[in-house]
Amino acid sequence: RSFARTMLLFLGLLFWGAAAALAFSGAFAILMYKNYKCFLQDSFLPLPGWLAIAAAFVLLPTGILAISISAKNSRYRQGVLMYLLLILLCLEMSSALLAQIYSTRMTSELKSTMGHLFNHYNGPYSENPGSRAVDKIQRKLQCCGVQNYTDWLTSSTVSWHLPTGKACAPESCCKEKYSLCRDDICQLEHLFQEGCLRKLEDQMHFVMLYLFWCCTVLGILELLAGFSNGILMRHQPFQDFRIL
Repeated sequence: RSFARTMLLFLGLLFWGAAAALAFSGAFAILMYKNYKCFLQDSFLPLPGWLAIAAAFVLLPTGILAISISAKNSRYRQGVLMYLLLILLCLEMSSALLAQIYSTRMTSELKSTMGHLFNHYNGPYSENPGSRAVDKIQRKLQCCGVQNYTDWLTSSTVSWHLPTGKACAPESCCKEKYSLCRDDICQLEHLFQEGCLRKLEDQMHFVMLYLFWCCTVLGILELLAGFSNGILMRHQPFQDFRIL
C-alpha cells in the first residue's frame, strides 16, 4: 500500500508536467496544419492535435485526484480516477493511432499536392492562393522547388518567367542576405538549393512522431496509475458498487 501511495503521488505530479507537453504537441500539430493546409489534402489532420489538447485538460484534474488519493483514501475519488484514466487512454490511443496513420500517408499526398501547386505557379505578384502558398513555404522553410532548385528549369514551371524565356527562380527562393537578388537561376549562391518537399516532410513527421510518443508514454503511466489505484481499492473495498 505504501508503494502504491508513493507511486500515485509521483504520477500525479508527473501528470501536470505531462499535460503541458501533450498540449504543446497538440497545438504544434494544429499550427502546422494551418500554416501548410494548402499542401495537405486531408482536412482531418488537426484531429490528433485536438484529441491531445483535450487529453491535456483531462490530465489536470486526474493529477489532482491521484495526489489527493495518495494522501487519503476516498472510495468516490478512487472510482472517479478510474473513469478519468479510462477516458484518457481512449483519447491518447486514438490520437497516437491517427498520428501514425497520417504519418504514413503524408508523403504521397504532399508530393502530389505540392507538385500541382508548383507547376501552376503564376509569379510572385499573382493573386492565386496556390502561388502565394508556394512563395510562403519557400520563404518560411528556406527552400526552392519541390525536390530542389532545378525544378524551376522545367518547361511546366517556366511559363511565368521573363518574356525572353530566361530560366529563373521566384524571388522567394532568394536568400535574405542577397537583397538585390534578381531570381537568376544561374546565380546559385543567391538561392536556397534544398527542395521544399523534404523539409516539410521532415517537419510533419517530427510533429507526428512527437505526438505519437507523448501519447504512448502517457498511456503507460496511466496504466501504472490505474494499477496503483487498484491496489488501494483492494484494501478498502466498496461496500456498494453502484458508484461504478
